[in-house]
Amino acid sequence: MSNPFVHLELSTPDTAKAKAFYSDLFGWTFKDEDMGGGFIYSTFKPSSGPGGGLFSMAGVPTQWLAYVGVEDVKASTEKAVALGAKIIRGPQEIPNIGSFTILLDPTGAPIAIFQPNSA
Repeated sequence: MSNPFVHLELSTPDTAKAKAFYSDLFGWTFKDEDMGGGFIYSTFKPSSGPGGGLFSMAGVPTQWLAYVGVEDVKASTEKAVALGAKIIRGPQEIPNIGSFTILLDPTGAPIAIFQPNSA
């Protein structure tokens, strides 16, 4: 079985402008989540396909990042590195949600992998 995209994430310096744009363009609605320490993560879920989120953080480039679902984030991270990927961040836990790693593939493109917590 192949692994699907499960989450899409936008890092942006202007979350209000981005939310207005995507709400007007695609009809997305956003829910702000206080992640602690003043960090707000805004989630969205379209009527079909994967949902996602957006945030603002100093030093993070403005870009979309796609997350692919995996069964074991640590094993998948090790395999990605063996195949030529570079770890940018992780593996890292998101409390009560799951774990992720952000990678650069061998061509330099960013991609993330995500393992949800067990139900």
